[in-house]
Amino acid sequence: MNFNANTGARPTSVRKVKRVSDVNAMGYNPYPQQPPAAYQPNSTPLAPAGYSYEPTPIGNFVDYGNPQVQQQYATPTQPQFNPQNPNMVGVQFNPYVANTPSTQMGNVFAQPIVQDMAFQYSQQLANTGKDMVKQGLEQYVAVSRLKYYFAVDTKYVISKLGLLFFPFMHSDWSVKYEQGGDPIQPRFEVNAPDLYIPTMAYFTYILVTGLMLGMQQRFTPEQIVMQASSALAWCIVELVVYSCTRYIINLQIGLHTMDLLAYSGYKYVGIIAIILISLVSGHNGYYALFLYVNLALMFFLIRSLTGPILQEKQVQYYGEAPAPRNKRRLYFLLLIIISQPALSWWLSYHLLPPNTPVVANR
Repeated sequence: MNFNANTGARPTSVRKVKRVSDVNAMGYNPYPQQPPAAYQPNSTPLAPAGYSYEPTPIGNFVDYGNPQVQQQYATPTQPQFNPQNPNMVGVQFNPYVANTPSTQMGNVFAQPIVQDMAFQYSQQLANTGKDMVKQGLEQYVAVSRLKYYFAVDTKYVISKLGLLFFPFMHSDWSVKYEQGGDPIQPRFEVNAPDLYIPTMAYFTYILVTGLMLGMQQRFTPEQIVMQASSALAWCIVELVVYSCTRYIINLQIGLHTMDLLAYSGYKYVGIIAIILISLVSGHNGYYALFLYVNLALMFFLIRSLTGPILQEKQVQYYGEAPAPRNKRRLYFLLLIIISQPALSWWLSYHLLPPNTPVVANR
C-alpha cells in the first residue's frame, strides 16, 4: 500500500459528481426551438422542391425560390398576439408592404395639403374650360344677349298674346330703356321682342301639324320630320334674306338679328289659330280668320318696327341725299311686313283637309 502525504482525508458526506451526457436535463437549451407556426388559411402554402416561387424581397435582394425565406418573411394575414404589448393584438409592421411605391403614393395623396392643392387645381381647370367654351359661343351667339329674350313671365306671355291678336286696342308702342342704354327686359316691357313665344309657337305648330296629318290618315314619322325641318328652313331663309338685304343696301338700323328672328316668329301664333279654327269651320273659316290674323300681324309689325327702322338716327355721307336712304328703310320695312302673310299661307294651307262638296239628299 502506497502512502501519499499530500492526499488528505476524503470527506464521506459528499457524493461523487455524476457526469451528465444530456444537457437538456439541466434546464439549459443553447438552441431554443421556435414554436410551430399556427395554421393560416389565407397564407400561401409552400410548394415542393422543383416548383417556381414568386419573388420575395429581402433587403436589397430578391429571392426567387427559397421556401424557408418565403416562410420567414411572409406577411401574416391573421391577427397574432404581441407579447411585448398585450393590448395590441394583430398589429404588426411589415416593412416590405409599407415601403412599396403604391403605398407611398397613397400616403402622399392622403395628406390634407395635397388634397387641397388637387381640389384647387381641378377648380382652376374647370373655370378655364368654362371660359374657353363661353368665349367660343360668344363668337357666334351672344349668350348674355340671348338671356334677355327669354326673360319673360306668365303675365308678359298673356299680355303679348293679346297684343298679337288685338293690336288695335294698344296705344303706347314705345320701348323703354334703362339708364345704361340697354332695353328693359320683356317681363317688364310688353313692347320688347322676345324669343320665348316664337319658340313655343314653333313646337306647338309641329304638334298641330301632326294632329292634322293624323286626322287625314297621312301621319308618318317621316312626314312630321319633314314638316319640322321645312318650317325651320323657312325661318333660316327668311332671316338670311333680311340680313343680306340690310348688307346690300347698306342699311344701319337699331334692330339686331335676334330682334328680326323674334318678330318673324310671331306669325306661328296666328298659324296655329288658323289651323285649329279650320277644323271646325272648314275652308271658309280658314280664309276669314287668315285675313284677320294677318291684318293684325301687319299692324303690329308696322307699329313695332317703325321706330327702330324709319326713325333711326342715320349717318349722312358726303354727297349723299337723305331721301334715298329713307326710301330704302321703307322698302325694308315693307319686305318684312309683306313676307309674313305669304309665309303664313305657305305653312298652313297644305294642312287643310280636302274640301269635299256636300250632296243634298233627294
